[in-house]
Amino acid sequence: MITRRKFLAATAVALSSLAAGNVLAAPPTVEIIAMPHPPVKMALGELRAWLAAQGNKLRVNEFDSESTEGMQRIQAVGLSGHIPILILIDGQYRFPRKEGGKVALINFPNLPNTPPGARGDWTTADVQAILAERIR
Repeated sequence: MITRRKFLAATAVALSSLAAGNVLAAPPTVEIIAMPHPPVKMALGELRAWLAAQGNKLRVNEFDSESTEGMQRIQAVGLSGHIPILILIDGQYRFPRKEGGKVALINFPNLPNTPPGARGDWTTADVQAILAERIR
């Protein structure tokens, strides 16, 4: 049987854990699953530079999308086929935009020089905005 003293002590521990949760929360994890070819490397240059500038505010993992590990990560989120770039933030690639609508961090960024068939609906600014809400 739980005594009142044990109940209050357990409640205090639980509440302090919740209060400390924001302070102790792990930094967001960004996974870049991309082909190692030059057009992809160039397309991700701006994003990679920004991520590197964040230091220990983020955890960044990169995978070759043509490797077994990369293909497994792509399949783990329910995708298949020819995917040159997939950006996962805490395991997700689809996010709501503040101004409405949604963004999917898949394929090449939406830049003027990207061919329409390979162009996604995201930009580096979208990734920055998503992460800005998660960085402490």
